[in-house]
Order: sequence, then structure tokens, then C-alpha cells
Amino acid sequence: MYRRIRELREDRDLTQKEMAQVLNVSQQVYSNYELGQRDIPTDVLIKLCRFHCVSADYILGLSDKPKH
Repeated sequence: MYRRIRELREDRDLTQKEMAQVLNVSQQVYSNYELGQRDIPTDVLIKLCRFHCVSADYILGLSDKPKH
């Protein structure tokens, strides 16, 4: 899951700081999401899915298909 959110961010050429602003969290909190040091809350997971236009199953690693 953590690798996928990093890959999605990098595919859009965004910094962690920029992604953190989209999610309304600090850069450190977002970094902790990518490193797997902090669980991603449901509301943040939903924002990630909507922003990247992918399913939660994809981010969670339950599917290899990015779209629903």
C-alpha cells in the first residue's frame, strides 16, 4: 500500500509537501504514510482515491487494477 501511494504521487511529479497540502496534512505525516510508519485514516484514503482516480482496493493492494 505504501509503495503504491508513493508511485501514484511520483507519477504526477508531485512532492510530498504538495501531496500533503492536497490531503490537508503536514509533510511529515504524509511521509509517515509513505514509509508505513503511520496508518492512513479512512478519510485520507478516500481523498487519495479521488485525487488519483483509483480504487481503494488498488491502493490497499487488493487489486492490481487502478480503476474500479
